[in-house]
Amino acid sequence: MHLAERGEEASYLIHDRDTKFTAQFDGLIESAGTTVKKPTAKSPNMNAFAERWAQTVQVECLDHFVVLGEAHLRYLVSEYVAYFNTERPHQAMDNCLLTGSVEGAPAEGEILCRERLGGLLRHYYRQAA
Repeated sequence: MHLAERGEEASYLIHDRDTKFTAQFDGLIESAGTTVKKPTAKSPNMNAFAERWAQTVQVECLDHFVVLGEAHLRYLVSEYVAYFNTERPHQAMDNCLLTGSVEGAPAEGEILCRERLGGLLRHYYRQAA
């Protein structure tokens, strides 16, 4: 439903073998045209990237808030994702942003701070003169 609201489609749904994912759940997903895939049994590392991402969102964002409903949760996660993908410096890229390098940033000018989520997430940048 979330993807449909954004005008997107899911080709696959990958989920573990938890008992909460019943055959009826898989049937509902497949009736919408999405293929359900399950990793092999007893292979916890098959989903390691998704597990690490969920842990990162939990620790760096959601642990700091009392979530007041689905709309609030969506807002918190969307703000964190926007920060993570556009404003967070990446150590593997010499602390540059995914969207570009600091080489093109102005060397002089006022330093400004963009805050998200009440100041929990901060991005400092130099305003062009």
